[in-house]
Amino acid sequence: MKTLITSHRSLLTIVRSRSASILTALALGAFALSPKVRAVSPPPDGGYAGGNTAEGQNALLNLTSGGFNTAVGLLSLKSNTTGAFNTAIGAGTLFANTADNNTATGAAALLSNTTGSGNTANGISTLIHNTTGESNTAIGGDGLFTNTTGSANTAMGINALRNNVDGVFNTGVGLQALFQNNASNNTAVGFNALFSNTTGNGNVAIGSDALSSSTVVGVDSPDGANVAIGPAALQNTNGTGSNSGGRALEQHDRICQQRVWCQGALQ
Repeated sequence: MKTLITSHRSLLTIVRSRSASILTALALGAFALSPKVRAVSPPPDGGYAGGNTAEGQNALLNLTSGGFNTAVGLLSLKSNTTGAFNTAIGAGTLFANTADNNTATGAAALLSNTTGSGNTANGISTLIHNTTGESNTAIGGDGLFTNTTGSANTAMGINALRNNVDGVFNTGVGLQALFQNNASNNTAVGFNALFSNTTGNGNVAIGSDALSSSTVVGVDSPDGANVAIGPAALQNTNGTGSNSGGRALEQHDRICQQRVWCQGALQ
């Protein structure tokens, strides 16, 4: 019997129908001719009950009822017993951990963590001394290195927030941002931003070396926090309260004078 093709759409319908039939036949034939379907050979090792995975000497050594943990590397998650949903990749990662929902990537990351939960450490020795601090994020070698009980801090960059111990709600982005900090509610973006700050709270520094030499700037009052924007803005400010509060417009103005396109920015 002949088939009359009356349109382009009809041709596509026929081609698709025949193609589907051919693929189905090939699949059925391959299944019939193939040996018994098996898992990969050799099977992957390291898989254990409760959705746990362990690879490396003494990884997940003391696990009891914890589930859905992944430990790859020497002594990773060694002390974990009931903690669940943890991921440790690298020697000594999450070594002392007994909590849930932590992720450590890089040798010794979150090594001392015990009951702190919801932490993310990516880089060698990141959050290495953290014990009970929670919801911290450290990305970059030695980020939040000294932190023990501080929570809700974010450090992105090598040595960012390195010396923070118990300060909370800080954000340091950039190499050595908030390096000496042990205060709270500070935001530093840029190389060495708020580098020397130790006890000042509620400061904002955006730009390389912004507020970098200040040690005690800012207090938790409406007129006490400093806002420094621009390279080296308020670099040497070392006051507290209203004496040092305010935007670093003088630095911005100096830069603007050298750039025609920025002449009217402060008008």
